[in-house]
Amino acid sequence: MIKIGIIGGAGYTAGELIRLLINHPEADIVFINSSSNAGNKITDVHEGLYGECDLTFTDELPLESIDLLFFCTAHGDTRKFMESHTIPERLKIIDLSMDFRLANEEHEFLYGLPELNRRAICKCKYVANPGCFATCIQLGLLPLAKHLMLTDDIIVNAITGSTGAGVKPGPTTHFSWRNNNMSVYKPFTHQHLPEIEQSLKQLQKSFNSDIIFIPYRGDFARGIFTTIVLKTKVELDELVRIYKEYYDRDSFVHIVEKNIDLKQVVNTNKCLIHLQKEGDKLLIISCIDNLLKGASGQAVHNMNLLFNLEETVGLQLKPSAF
Repeated sequence: MIKIGIIGGAGYTAGELIRLLINHPEADIVFINSSSNAGNKITDVHEGLYGECDLTFTDELPLESIDLLFFCTAHGDTRKFMESHTIPERLKIIDLSMDFRLANEEHEFLYGLPELNRRAICKCKYVANPGCFATCIQLGLLPLAKHLMLTDDIIVNAITGSTGAGVKPGPTTHFSWRNNNMSVYKPFTHQHLPEIEQSLKQLQKSFNSDIIFIPYRGDFARGIFTTIVLKTKVELDELVRIYKEYYDRDSFVHIVEKNIDLKQVVNTNKCLIHLQKEGDKLLIISCIDNLLKGASGQAVHNMNLLFNLEETVGLQLKPSAF
C-alpha cells in the first residue's frame, strides 16, 4: 500500500482527491493536514464523504511515515513549505499548485501531463500537476505540435465552472451572481499560458505563435469546455488519424466523431476531443472535468505512474446518465 499525506485538505480539489484515494485499492491515507480544521472530522468539511471516511484533520506532519505527499495548497504555499521543511529523501511529492509547473534548474519538479511526459513521470520523484485550463487546451494541441503544424495564431475560448475559483467565496463565485450569468476574465493574460507554451515548445521547438486565450466564467459548478481555432491545409481525415495515433496509448483521451458536450466528461477523468474543418479553418473542441482530469484525477493518474501501477487504477469513473 502507498502511504499518503495531504497538505491543504479543505478545498474542492482536496475533497475530490480524498474521495478518489479512499476508494483506491493501493492507497492508504495516513494524514490530512489542515491547520484551520485540526481535530475536525473530514466529513465536517467534505460532507459527500459521509459513510465512506472516518478520518480527522490534523495539524501534524509525520512526513517520515508516508511514501507520497500531495499538496492541495494555495499558489505559493508549496514553495514556502519546501524551503522551510526538511523533506525525507525517499518521499515523493505531487503538487497541485502552480509553484513548480515551469521548468527551472532551481527545482526538481517534472511537469505532470501524462500524455506528454508519461515515461519521465514513471522515473521521477517530484511532479507538478498541470493547471485545469492548461490540461484541456494542451490536449487539444499536442498532436499538432508533434507534427510541427502550429505555425499560425491559435484562437482559444474556454469556459469553466465555479469550482475552478476554489472553495473560498468571492464576488464572482456567489450563486446569486453566477447563476444565469457569464463573464470574461483575464483575457490574453491567464496564468496558465506559460505552461501551455512550454509544453508546445517541448514537442515543436520552433513554436512561437500567439495563443489568443479568452477564459469565461460559466454558471455551472464543474467542467471546462474549450474551442480552439487555427488554420491548416491538412485534410480532416488525416488530422483525425494524427490525433488517434498520438493518443493511441492514452487511457483517458478519446477522439470522438460526433460533436461533444460537457456532461459527457463531468465526474470522470476523461478528455473528449472532436475535430471539425471548414476550408482551411480547423475547429478543435475539447472538454474535461476541471476537478478530476484538470486536478485531482490527474494527480491520482500521476501517482499510479510514480508507483508503477496500471494508470487507470482508482479512476474508472462514470458520468451521470443525465
